[in-house]
Formats: sequence, C-alpha cells, structure tokens
Amino acid sequence: MEQKHTISILVNDQPGVLTRVANLMGQRGFNIDSITVGPSEEKGLSRMIIVTQGDEPTLEQVMKQFNKLVDVYKVSLLSNAPMVSRELALIKVEASSSNRAEINVLINPFRASIVDVGPNTLVIQCTGDTNKINALVELLSPFGIRELARTGVTAISRGMAAVKA
Repeated sequence: MEQKHTISILVNDQPGVLTRVANLMGQRGFNIDSITVGPSEEKGLSRMIIVTQGDEPTLEQVMKQFNKLVDVYKVSLLSNAPMVSRELALIKVEASSSNRAEINVLINPFRASIVDVGPNTLVIQCTGDTNKINALVELLSPFGIRELARTGVTAISRGMAAVKA
C-alpha cells in the first residue's frame, strides 16, 4: 500500500546534486510531491526535504540508493517519527472594496495575513501544514484566485526524536 513519506537528505552544496537526486527518484518510479532545498546547520551542506508516495520496500531501496550518491552525507526518514512540517503559500485573490472585509474575516482563523493590497487584489500569506493550506485555498477559490505560489513542505524531527536513517 502506498503512503506518504517525508525524507530529509543532507547533501554537499554543489551544482548538479538536486538533479541527481531527482533523477534517482524518477528512475525508481517515485513522483516528487514536494521538494525544498536550503542551507543546513553545517557550512557547505544543504538540506533537501522530499515528500513522496510509495510502498515501504521501494522506499527503502530509494533511500539506500540516495546513500550511494557521492554528495549525500545523511538520509533520514522523517515521517516515521514525530515531526513538524510547514509550507508557505502566497495567494493573490480578486478583491473589491465590497468584499475585502469578508476575505479578512475568512483568513483570520487560519492565522493568515494580507501582505499586499492592490486596486483589485489582495495577496494573502499563510503558513501551516499542507491540509491547512489546501483548506484556505478552497475557501478563497470563490473570490477568484489569480495566482498561487507554494513553497513545498519543509520538515524537521520533533524534540530529541531520532530519525531513522
């Protein structure tokens, strides 16, 4: 049975590493639902967070293959332990003077904020888990979404929880 997996990969901050990781996923038949890459706590290393779906045996093989890549230092499966995951979304919606207050009331329970006001649009910023972002997008759809930009998921293990390598 396929399930969602969140993988953390610590890699050299070098050109081509992202391509090699993405190619490996494609060769194994895994679709990348989300991928984020940024600097890590160690100088010269970046952390990739990949969200994908697949069965356990295939996932184990992919993780073993990641460990064989030259620029990979550590591979951890975050989704098998308690973790914190977040995503950022910027949502540009159509907004007239008559419905701005309604939109503002709608976004408050999501702890979202208006970060830009245009003559006929609002840009709303929201952070949270993927389900929260999806719910807000769905509620804002009737107003007319002009643009949507999402960062993809980033994640980290909770507290002192060890992650399975």
